Amino acid sequence: MDVGLQRKIDQGLGPVICRALSLFAGKREPAGTPQRILIILLSEMGSLVLGCSMFRRILDKYPQASIHALVFEKNREILDLLEVIPPENVMTLSDSSLGGIVSDSLSVLRKMRELRFDVVIDCELFARVSSIFSFFSGAPIRVGFHRHTMEGLYRGDFINRPVLYNPYRHISDQFLALVDAIESPSVPKNKLASLATVPKEAPRLRLQEGEQEAMGKRLLEDFPAVAGKKLVLIYPSGGILPIRAWPQEYFCRMAKSLIDRGVAVAIIGLPVDKGLATTIREHCRSPLCIDLTGYTKTIRELLVLFHFSSLLITNDGGPGQFAVMTPIRSILFFGPETPELYGPNSPAAKVFFSGIACSPCLTAYNHRNSPCDGDNQCLKVITPESVLECALGMLGEEPAQ
Repeated sequence: MDVGLQRKIDQGLGPVICRALSLFAGKREPAGTPQRILIILLSEMGSLVLGCSMFRRILDKYPQASIHALVFEKNREILDLLEVIPPENVMTLSDSSLGGIVSDSLSVLRKMRELRFDVVIDCELFARVSSIFSFFSGAPIRVGFHRHTMEGLYRGDFINRPVLYNPYRHISDQFLALVDAIESPSVPKNKLASLATVPKEAPRLRLQEGEQEAMGKRLLEDFPAVAGKKLVLIYPSGGILPIRAWPQEYFCRMAKSLIDRGVAVAIIGLPVDKGLATTIREHCRSPLCIDLTGYTKTIRELLVLFHFSSLLITNDGGPGQFAVMTPIRSILFFGPETPELYGPNSPAAKVFFSGIACSPCLTAYNHRNSPCDGDNQCLKVITPESVLECALGMLGEEPAQ
């Protein structure tokens, strides 16, 4: 379903529904330690990677509890690869159409009521549909971000463990605060000591026997020119938010400069990104520039590809977050969003962020709907020459272990 339509439905109906539900919010508190906990995380796939430490903290604090999650169907695979909760405990929603999400929502709500959750943790910053799910889950403890004294972003008053959203703290820390809010006596609930000591990195992907070798063999059979070359992967797409994309011309120049130095370059992405790949290949005019858009059919296959590639150069998005599950080094471009909130939790990642006056412009306060006219100067001021220098330096280092 179109992102713009989702925003309109959320902004139009969401506040009305949330206000109505707030009139019926009960004060019931559970007895004893939580036995069933539900986590609602409907954001992009990268947020699931950034939420790994949250899942670990729940398991540490409540080892006896059964942990469940509600995610979009398209994000299910990355949650399974992270291996933070049992696959049978994952519920999904399809957002491919309005009818699909309505049908799945009714099914999910029935299952929620059957499981009788003690706690529901709503990880969404602005979407109201997640807070509505938290109400109808029937859980007596409902944890989620709340506006408190801020204007806008009304998500109802039935969240009885309200956590103050803090735009100055990394989202991993804010997810951890949601867990600690379950039993926090303070107001706001995240008035806690620093969480800097909690490990944030995602777990490494567990490769199956022969999996990496099979992918390498397949790649060399399909693209023999890259044999014996260092392989740099580039992801030029902005995904559902095109404003996050470094200029295509810069990717072209970057790829050509790397190829001129004997490095192989592969363009990754979805099948819809074929046009981007074609433009870059036509600019480079070399067998060392290969099109891998749509080549990997699953996220797992993409992560296996990461294992024998030397470097990933990517816009802010899923691939940059997935990279932390593998040994690959990465370079990420931020501008419309800030790495202070969404940067990958890995020392193997290098972030470029210009920090011009209007950057970042995508926030929880504007539903990630930027006022920019499309001229994303925050990314255009990051020159190919500066990125090339960084890339060559990283290629000269030993592979991360």
